[in-house]
Amino acid sequence: MKQIALFPGSFDPFTRGHEDIVLRGLKIFDEIIVAIGFNSQKNKRYFEIDYMEQKINETFKDIPEVSVIVYSELTASLASKLNASAILRGLRNTTDFEYENSISQVNRDLNKELETIFLITSPELAAVNSSIIREVHRYGGNIDKYIPYTL
Repeated sequence: MKQIALFPGSFDPFTRGHEDIVLRGLKIFDEIIVAIGFNSQKNKRYFEIDYMEQKINETFKDIPEVSVIVYSELTASLASKLNASAILRGLRNTTDFEYENSISQVNRDLNKELETIFLITSPELAAVNSSIIREVHRYGGNIDKYIPYTL
């Protein structure tokens, strides 16, 4: 049976760290669906969601095992609809673990068949953070080395 993982996030923006998790995840899963969601904790996106969908598709254009969707529902419900057996997440540090652990437990409660797989961020990408990248960009800094596409 084909193993499908859902890689959800707001991806505002999608970074080289995110790309690294997807590429490494392909060693574990047959297919990865990058799912751009709306984060209810954030009032407004910095990069438009359609633009980010286009850029992520561009990043993986030569890798047919990766697809990109936009969604606005519970991640556990989406995983069921897409026959995903796992949620793929990256962890940079213990703060990420605390946050992601709580989410994974709720997702598991909502969908008993759903596992969350955590990959530790590659050391050279551990400092890459979407919030910091947005600030650098907002104030005119060059973010090319932090993102896998051209703005």
